[in-house]
Amino acid sequence: MESPQINVAIKELTFHLFQRPLHPELFNIYAKRELKTDKYEATIWVTGCTHVVSVFGKDICLSEVVAAPAQMLPQRGLVERFHFNGPRSHKCTLSRGMSYMTDFQIERMSPNLYKQSHTDLERFARNRGIFVNFPDMKVNNLEPFCYIDFEARKQELHIHTFAAYPDQVAIIKTQSLFELH
Repeated sequence: MESPQINVAIKELTFHLFQRPLHPELFNIYAKRELKTDKYEATIWVTGCTHVVSVFGKDICLSEVVAAPAQMLPQRGLVERFHFNGPRSHKCTLSRGMSYMTDFQIERMSPNLYKQSHTDLERFARNRGIFVNFPDMKVNNLEPFCYIDFEARKQELHIHTFAAYPDQVAIIKTQSLFELH
């Protein structure tokens, strides 16, 4: 499997929201989970220090994608696209019974706080979520990693992601809520 794009400027990363599923062949998937409730199904992919989350309701699909600049993505079904230039919130309600909201922030930190965050999230992931680190891609003895925590409720999927970029000593934190009505 090819190495993930880790050493990219955070401001070059893009957030995408699609009203459609995306084909797995578009991505290098390092870890995945599939969830199923009575109201929806979901797939969660770690695609490096980026991710794809797709939620399938009765007759609708929403896909959240955080992508590196070289990632090839379709235009069909694209609802929203923006760069990670600072904190942001976004809401979207679809007429077919699903709403979505996300908040994200970029946290710049000291190397010691970065290492502590890595240790804490890796420990937390032993009990829940998905944690993927990339030890072969260390920068100044700091490892890039991605942690995705999720909570599947009856009509909601809560997603919290932490994508760590050691060359910038920063973590992108996202919180997303997919809600079926």
